[in-house]
Amino acid sequence: MVWIVAWLAAAQTPKTPRAAAPFDVTGNWVSVVTEDWRWRMLTPAKGDYASVPLNPDGRKVADTWDPSRAAGDGCKPYGAAGIMRVPGRLRIAWENDTTLRIDTDAGQQTRLLHFDTPQKPAAERTWQGYSAAEWEKILQRGGLGVSLQQGPPRTGALKVITTNLRSGYLRWNGVPYSEDTSMTEYFDRLSAYGSDWLTVFTIVEDPRYLDQPFITSTHFKREPDGSRWMPEPCESGAVKR
Repeated sequence: MVWIVAWLAAAQTPKTPRAAAPFDVTGNWVSVVTEDWRWRMLTPAKGDYASVPLNPDGRKVADTWDPSRAAGDGCKPYGAAGIMRVPGRLRIAWENDTTLRIDTDAGQQTRLLHFDTPQKPAAERTWQGYSAAEWEKILQRGGLGVSLQQGPPRTGALKVITTNLRSGYLRWNGVPYSEDTSMTEYFDRLSAYGSDWLTVFTIVEDPRYLDQPFITSTHFKREPDGSRWMPEPCESGAVKR
């Protein structure tokens, strides 16, 4: 009887977000650019904002971007609404039982995903803003597009909502998002073709510069270790690549 009581007590004890994770998102990951290559790997031409649903105000800002004066904007593409689309590597680890940390070598940015809401974000807006996270119980198949949908069904996803952002760039060529932006992300992991993959489905909403949500799906492949980690601060150069 004693062991039954102990088992029931343990079953009723809430798990920490770390212990409750439906899959392991931690580790070293590298971008696999399978779409939007010309906008992600190179700096597009001024005014090239195809597929981004900019409103007239957003197009006006993008059309005034001047690459000769972009040196002072070196960190704008590395804000939370753009950083996951920047080719590079991620290092993901639990900072504590309620906070997941994502470091990027491109731009040397750090994102903190807080499961311990309703903590209020700081008054100061930052490049990475404030991210509230939760494990969402769902059933879905893989997220690497048609070619990788043979992956096994998942039973959960990591949902992240980010606010309190500084204004930045969705693309290298000055395609803007404002400080009014709210971003929702769904992180999922699957195994396919002998590798682990991380998919980040992103919805960027900006009432100031977008007519409708800007939706992307970004893919990362697991690396065995951090030996290829190549940190480069965003302050070290201009936007142009």
